[in-house]
Amino acid sequence: MSVDLPPFQWLLDQHRDDVYRFLVATVGVQEADDCFQETFMAALRAYPRLGDASNLRSWLLTIAHRKAIDSARSRARQPMAVADVPDAAAPAASEVDERLWQAVRTLPDKQRGAVLLHYVSDLAHAQVARILECSEEAARRSAHEGIKKLRQEWQP
Repeated sequence: MSVDLPPFQWLLDQHRDDVYRFLVATVGVQEADDCFQETFMAALRAYPRLGDASNLRSWLLTIAHRKAIDSARSRARQPMAVADVPDAAAPAASEVDERLWQAVRTLPDKQRGAVLLHYVSDLAHAQVARILECSEEAARRSAHEGIKKLRQEWQP
């Protein structure tokens, strides 16, 4: 059975912004470019064998989610570099935003994925469930628990 797939360039043009925003929110600006490239390379390799083209955005976000997890695991195995003390402090709003995203990155994988996919990428819980490979109720619960944990632990 063959599936009618749009050209890969069309897929890239249509969904690159969503995938990039998801990755920036998930792994941060420093690693987003690498994860973005790995996501689309993996998608390009798998694209000819894709059996269901009904929701290509979710398919790409699933790949991006897995690449973000790979990145986090890789980062945990690498030594941390010690940076020089900056001469000037960063603007307060940027610092608060970065602290919030750092707090999001500390959530467990399922909660982090559910929060980012539902609230940042604006996907329905059913789509989040497909990406995270769980039930819709589990996706809804993970998003709820993630937000609850952020509210308890993070203060601006």
